[in-house]
Amino acid sequence: MEARIVRSVVLFVVLLVGFGYLQRSRPSVPDQSNFRTGFALDCLYWFITPLVSQVLSMGAIICVMFPVYYLIGRSTEWDVVMHGFGPVAEMPLWAQGLIAIVIGDFIGYWTHRLFHCSKLWDIHAVHHGSTDLDWLSAVRVHPINDVISRVAQASPVLLLGVSPLAVEAYVPFLSAYIAFIHANVKIDYGIWQYVIASPKFHRFHHTVDRASWGKNFSGLFPVFDLMFGTFYLPQGQEPKEFGMEGEPMPLTFWGQTLYPFRHLIRQRQRSRIKRRANNSNSHPINS
Repeated sequence: MEARIVRSVVLFVVLLVGFGYLQRSRPSVPDQSNFRTGFALDCLYWFITPLVSQVLSMGAIICVMFPVYYLIGRSTEWDVVMHGFGPVAEMPLWAQGLIAIVIGDFIGYWTHRLFHCSKLWDIHAVHHGSTDLDWLSAVRVHPINDVISRVAQASPVLLLGVSPLAVEAYVPFLSAYIAFIHANVKIDYGIWQYVIASPKFHRFHHTVDRASWGKNFSGLFPVFDLMFGTFYLPQGQEPKEFGMEGEPMPLTFWGQTLYPFRHLIRQRQRSRIKRRANNSNSHPINS
């Protein structure tokens, strides 16, 4: 846990300075401040994610994978599991990590689409609540969203025999790059925009423009959007307005945590008020 805290602090400082410079020198939205509305809230998310969401995710992955390891006879061989098993384990760690990234991004594409077109949207909507999008907006993710996504991406990769150590080695890079594609920067990738996700590519996913709805679900490789008809990257334009339609997103951590359950909460509140009214009517005060 201490190592996670140290890594989070170091990475936060490095990205704060680096992206602070980039967003001032090459802004996509020129008049947006680095210390925009919601900055403090997203700083809180930055540290909650490794200390809470990632820990919950690891627990959930173990709960999912242990029965699988038991069935394949690996439940008592954790040292083997940690170093990988099967044909994949013969590959160097860097190659295992690349395999995990590609497979994880493919699965991430489909889980991301699922969050947008199902009852899971209210959970994912927290991530789309930022109206001033920048690098720190990347961490504004509901813990349930985080756990579901991580379990869905990690479980098949681990089942292949990929070492968790190989995946862990890429975490700082992935965290930095996911932050980068949310950043308020204007950078032209040229032909490479079809190979690797750019800030422009992902920021269009966050716009309120209806033309971009249901587009650009890939986290790293736009090829999946190209393959499945969800690629959207108009030339000569920059995404400008962000957020979501409908009910505004609360501006507090607990408000956003409870946001997916607001209808249930309101229903219970109405039921409580109705019961109180019925009780009052059934015991009138005699004058």
